Amino acid sequence: MRMRAFVDDDLAALTDLTIDTFRPFFEDVFRPLMGETIFTVQHGSWRDDYRRQVAGLHAPERHAYVTVAEMTGMTGMTGMSGEIAGYVAWAVDPDRRHGQIVILAVSPQHRRHHLGATLCRHAFEQMRLLGAEIVEIATGGDAFHAPARALYEQLGCTANPVAVYFRRL
Repeated sequence: MRMRAFVDDDLAALTDLTIDTFRPFFEDVFRPLMGETIFTVQHGSWRDDYRRQVAGLHAPERHAYVTVAEMTGMTGMTGMSGEIAGYVAWAVDPDRRHGQIVILAVSPQHRRHHLGATLCRHAFEQMRLLGAEIVEIATGGDAFHAPARALYEQLGCTANPVAVYFRRL
């Protein structure tokens, strides 16, 4: 496994990985929970939203970065050399000494091999080097996001419970 900076040729693969990673949440959790009206207004174009967001994640001039985990040779994980196994998008606000994990996505065949933790730790170290003293990571409170919550707690993060409510008018 090799950690490397984003290159423009990664965009399509990272966009597809992001959409594949979060499709179960939007289609199998949020849509049935909230109903069609709220789903359509709030996240009806979630795929296009991710296409736009992923395209702008790596912007060093704004202190926003993407680190890609790429398969190399024989690693004990399934996958071919050069294949993108996951990525972390992160940003730093140097004035506030604040870092943020924006997106963490790991392909299904590479989950449960500590890749998410490795990507987060890499981003944490890079944030430290840029002057961040704290990091913020947000995730959902539903069953889909339970593995993310467990990972962040394993990494020493403290949850700040927040409730978000929706109602059709």
